[in-house]
Amino acid sequence: MNLLQRAQSPTPKFFRIMRAVGLSLAAVGGAIVSAPVSFPVAVITIGGYLVVAGSVATAVSQFAVKSDQ
Repeated sequence: MNLLQRAQSPTPKFFRIMRAVGLSLAAVGGAIVSAPVSFPVAVITIGGYLVVAGSVATAVSQFAVKSDQ
C-alpha cells in the first residue's frame, strides 16, 4: 500500500477523534503564537509546542488504516 492509498483508506474511529484533537491543538497553538498581544515567553513557547504536537498527532492519525481482519 503506497502513501496515497493509505491516506485515502478508511480511518478507525479512535484515530478520527485523535485527528480532530490534533487539529484543535494546532489551531490553539497557532492562535497563541500569532496573537497581536504580548504574551510572556513561556506562553509563546507552549503555543509552539502545541502547534508541533497537534501537527504530529494529525499526521499520524491520518495515515492509520482499518485492518481487514
